[in-house]
Amino acid sequence: MVSVLLVLAAACLLSLAVGSRGIAPSVVLDALVHGGDSTDAIVVNSMRVPRTVVALLVGASLGIAGACMQGLTRNPIAEPGILGISTGAAAGVVTAIAVFGVSSLTGYVWFGFAGALCTGVLVYAVAARGRGGATPVKLALSGQALAATLGAVITMVLTTDQGTLDQYRFWLVGSLSGRTDEVAWQMLPFFGVGVLLVVATARGLDALALGDDVAKGLGHKVNRIRVIGGLGATVLTGVAVAATGPISFVGLAVPHAARALVGTDHRWVLAMSALLAPILLLVADVLGRVLFPPAEVEVGAMTALIGVPILVALVRRKPVVSG
Repeated sequence: MVSVLLVLAAACLLSLAVGSRGIAPSVVLDALVHGGDSTDAIVVNSMRVPRTVVALLVGASLGIAGACMQGLTRNPIAEPGILGISTGAAAGVVTAIAVFGVSSLTGYVWFGFAGALCTGVLVYAVAARGRGGATPVKLALSGQALAATLGAVITMVLTTDQGTLDQYRFWLVGSLSGRTDEVAWQMLPFFGVGVLLVVATARGLDALALGDDVAKGLGHKVNRIRVIGGLGATVLTGVAVAATGPISFVGLAVPHAARALVGTDHRWVLAMSALLAPILLLVADVLGRVLFPPAEVEVGAMTALIGVPILVALVRRKPVVSG
């Protein structure tokens, strides 16, 4: 954990120093401590600090949500979008643009989060009906069915409204560019609530890994664990996707790396995922800035390019397990 914290600190410093305007680490530290009105200080404090903070919050959100989803569903390939939450956030953003004329990132956050939360609640309500309640299979199927429906509605709107398509495509790529401190402050309360909900289910997730019957025999309320954990993961995924757009592979690959480092105890897996995911996101963002200067490759594309080899290496190293 200490080693990973040091790597995370180095990734943060790299994010603050590297870009179209290279800034020496000593100058970055001086700008953080003393501020100032020099060009370098303004670039660091006004542009790169908010971007780095948003990356930390988004990465931690996706990492924790992915670990929670894999534990709740006992599915090693589960990730935050498995319940259709990412598509729900996208539907919220499309609604904001097409119906309410919202054109700012800060406005997208609220609508995207609302869409994600409504989708998560609807998925659980559908899965909970019938015999057996909200089982992992029913949750996954309900999520994918709803995601397909929302995806069709989004496509219908975008193909008939060129203005909405022009705005939506900039959000869709998954980007940290232009994220301000206002976006970070908007994310913070939702991030805190989501983390508290997921952490409250950590011991229950360990029990669920043994099966529902065993978990019940150990005195755990399975449905309560799934509701609280699912709500926490929905909140975290919703606010992350709303703030930056869809970012793939972080929630899928990072929990496997965390388990390879700390074992299967979900208290440690959640904590390690919260540290590893921002590292992946920050490194991907920095690489996107320097690969094809002065152009910038958005972080949503870079995480897929980096995450796929990591996941393949983890799969080749040992069998993939969820708990």
